[in-house]
Order: sequence, then C-alpha cells, then structure tokens
Amino acid sequence: MTTPTTLPEVLAVQDKIEAVKREVSRVYFGDPAPVELLLVAVLARGHALLEGVPGVAKTTLVKAFSVAVGVSMRRIQFTPDLLPQDITGTYILDPKTGTFTLRQGPIFSNVVLADEINRAPAKTQSALLEAMQEQQVTIEGDRFELPNPFFVLATQNPIDLDGTFPLPEAQVDRFLVHVELAYPTQRDEVLMLKAHGVAAPELKPILNVESCLQLQSVAARCHIEEDILEYITALCRFTRNHPKVVLGCSPRASLGLVRAAKSHALLRGRPYVTPDDVRAVAPAVLAHRLVLLPELEGDLSARRTIIQEALQRLSYRRQVQAT
Repeated sequence: MTTPTTLPEVLAVQDKIEAVKREVSRVYFGDPAPVELLLVAVLARGHALLEGVPGVAKTTLVKAFSVAVGVSMRRIQFTPDLLPQDITGTYILDPKTGTFTLRQGPIFSNVVLADEINRAPAKTQSALLEAMQEQQVTIEGDRFELPNPFFVLATQNPIDLDGTFPLPEAQVDRFLVHVELAYPTQRDEVLMLKAHGVAAPELKPILNVESCLQLQSVAARCHIEEDILEYITALCRFTRNHPKVVLGCSPRASLGLVRAAKSHALLRGRPYVTPDDVRAVAPAVLAHRLVLLPELEGDLSARRTIIQEALQRLSYRRQVQAT
C-alpha cells in the first residue's frame, strides 16, 4: 500500500521548489505563473505546451527551466521537412561490422524541447505520441524505454498560419497543461532591457534526476478525498454536454486534473488537495482539450470561458450532496 505524503515531507522540499523558481527568474522576466505551471507539469509527470507570440521568451524559459531542474535536455527544431526518424532515431549500417546499429534520436533525453511543434506535418508530430503516453518508442518493431523522468515541453506560435500544421486532437490531449505566455508588463520589460547586452548569468542546477523523481513521488502521494474526485469528474462531464462543445474532456483529462491538483497542493505546502487546487489548474489542464463548434474552432478564449463557466456553475459542496 502506498504511504500517503506527510507534512514534514512536503515542508522538506519547499526550499528546493522555491530555489528552482528563483533560478529561472534570473533569466526569465515575466509573469511567474508559467514557471509554476511548468513545475506542476514536472511534478505530475506530464507534458506542457507553451503558446505565445514571437519574442516572449518561450524557448528561453524552457531552456532555463531545464537547467534548474538539473536533467538532460535535447532540442528539436520542427520544420516541414522533419521526418519521424529524425526524432526517434533509426538503424544505420556499420560498414566496419556489416551490422545495423541504432542511432538514437533526440527523443532519448529527460527533457525534449519541441520548438515550434506545429511547423511539422502530422506524421512527424505523431512520432511523439507513443513517447508522451507510454515513455517508450518503437523503432523497426523494437521497443526502447525512454529516460526517467521524461517530459516534452513544446512551443508554438498562435498567430503564424503559413507553413504550420494544427496539432491533431490526439496530440493535444497528451499535453497535461497549456501555458500561455503574454507580453511582459512594463516593469518586467524594463528589467529585460537593462539585462540585455550584459553577459547572461550562468544558471546552476538546483535539482537532479534523483531529487526530481523524489518530488514526483511526494506529489503523487498527496491525499485527495473522494468528494474532490467527484468534483473533478463533474467538471469534465460538464464539458461533454456543453452546447458549444463537439468533443469534451476525456478520462485522460480527469486523470491529468487529479495529478495537476496534487502537484499544485505540493507547491502550496500541503500534503492534501483542496477544491482551490482543482480550480487553480483546471483552465490550464482542460481548456486546450476541448473541440468546439466549427465557428469557434481555434478560439482558446472561448474554451477557457467554458471551463470558467463550469467552475462557476458547479459547486463543490453541492456536488457532494447530489451524490
């Protein structure tokens, strides 16, 4: 039987979590919410899709975050001519021995930065599906385990349509959180301008593979009451019956919301989940998974409005009484 997380365990990791945030903030000037959502994804063993206009430091944030977490990172620049084997790797003939050996692709890393993921066609994007869901890849019929921990942190530009390929619903559903990066505030932009042209600080790793796995274990064992599980399923079922929604949140979304809520509880220094944890992460976990009517297709704000509507109309305590 799994031992529930205790308060001393939670308090013992708070310094590491805060240190990661501080280290990333040395090079990333902006809203701290995206950093927290990346932490939620990592603690919940999930993947993150970062979206924002060009020049808002999406790639900078992912690279800084990877250094602070202290794990290996490989970057894949997605382009229209990228092939699936460029991601997973392939067998090549060794002329000296006359045998085929595996040349591993960049997917064999703890963190994979999929830069501008929507610039590659669907057949190339699909090379990530098995890896993101099962933490393995199949090459020429042979199965290979990926490193643990394993995360895909992908970026895309929401306004550039030329030469892009929208992510299929099955691909989007595998991202635990959708992170929006907006323009920085005037104060943050001034800080960025002051730092520009000066030698960039060398970030140091705060965590390592072992401590990252430990944090994931602490988050996974956070307690969650059954009535909160019922609240989570009610939120997802609300999206499935909404008149503007063609395809609502799947059971994978429910599982993702549970994991994200536990991670958020850990970030707040608690060994148990509250309804506020669910409400805090629900928009980032659920909104991007919705498929809306054709006239609303691609409108992320409409998706988030539907999630906010669910949060406003579904009362946590009323839901418990109803069951």
